[in-house]
Amino acid sequence: MDELDSAIVRHLQADGRQSNRTLAERLGVAPSTCLERTRLLRKRGVIQGYHAQISLRALNRGVQAMVFTQVRPLRREVVAAFERSVTQLPEVVSVYTMAGSDDFLVHVTAQDIDHLHGFLLDQFTNRREIVSFRTSIIFQHLTNPVLEPLPATAEHS
Repeated sequence: MDELDSAIVRHLQADGRQSNRTLAERLGVAPSTCLERTRLLRKRGVIQGYHAQISLRALNRGVQAMVFTQVRPLRREVVAAFERSVTQLPEVVSVYTMAGSDDFLVHVTAQDIDHLHGFLLDQFTNRREIVSFRTSIIFQHLTNPVLEPLPATAEHS
C-alpha cells in the first residue's frame, strides 16, 4: 500500500458513508482516481466491507462478557463443530480461536446478568467437548476506530 491507499483506508475507517467525490476532495485527487484505488483496495481484500456500528444497549444487550473456553479432544472435527455451533448463538458477537491455555475466547452479550448466567448454564455446561470455561464481565469496550499500517519488521542483527 502506498501513501494514497493508506489515506483512503484511514478516511473510510473514520467515515465509511462519505461519497467518492467527498473522499477525493479530502485527498486532493480526481474522483476517478479515488474510485479506482478504492475498487482495487476492495479487490485486494484490504477493504473487506462496510457496516453500521450499532449500540449493543439499543439492541437490549446491556451486558457483555468474554468466555475463555477449553475443549477436548482437540481434534479438527471437534473444533470445527464447536466453532460452527457457537457462532450461531444469538448472544455471541465473535469467537476467537486461541493459542495458549484457552482454546477459544467467546465474546457474548446478554440483557442482564441473569440472562448471561442462564445462557452459560444452557450453552456451556451441557456440552461434552467443553472441559472448562471462565467468564469475565466487560465493563467498557473501547476500540481504535482508525488503524494505520504497521511498518514491516526489520531483520534483527
